[in-house]
Amino acid sequence: MNRIVKKEVRILGIDDAPFDKFKRGKVLVIGAIFRGGQFLDGVLSTKVTVDGSDSTRKIIEMVNKTRHKPQLQIIIIDGIALGGFNIIDVKKIYKETKLPVIVVIRRMPDIENIKRILKKIGKANKIKFLEQAGLPVKIGKIYCQLTGITKEKAEQVLKIACTRSYLPEPIRVAHIIASGVVKGESRGKA
Repeated sequence: MNRIVKKEVRILGIDDAPFDKFKRGKVLVIGAIFRGGQFLDGVLSTKVTVDGSDSTRKIIEMVNKTRHKPQLQIIIIDGIALGGFNIIDVKKIYKETKLPVIVVIRRMPDIENIKRILKKIGKANKIKFLEQAGLPVKIGKIYCQLTGITKEKAEQVLKIACTRSYLPEPIRVAHIIASGVVKGESRGKA
């Protein structure tokens, strides 16, 4: 039986802050906890290494340590990587948090080109995370990689979460907060 997603489904939207791609270091990552696409219930934060390998671990820690964990029902991440090429292992996040993951992508990515770049910069070991995430599927105006959730259920979640743009509100707000904290004021499209 296919249950309907409740209007106030608890969603954690994750996005990284702007950062200098030519400097090594850490980048701020914000998690916005929403009831559906309407109410902000909390904000989480962590930092990941630019082009590093700690994004998966940091997301798992952020999710599993929050007092909001019992209410969370899904994680939506803006892209498969944080801080440049710090590629996320969505299968591991799903396994260790017990929460389905939707990776939101604005445009269909050129996966083969990304694989070539990873090989060129000596990070071929991260290709497996791209492949494990599966091929993006189009839902509305965006593309998504789905882990632990069906396309039909993801469509229901996104219909609830996309209230002010074609992007889910938890992602949009995480972006605005991250940008505002790092730049002093939010800028650009969320």
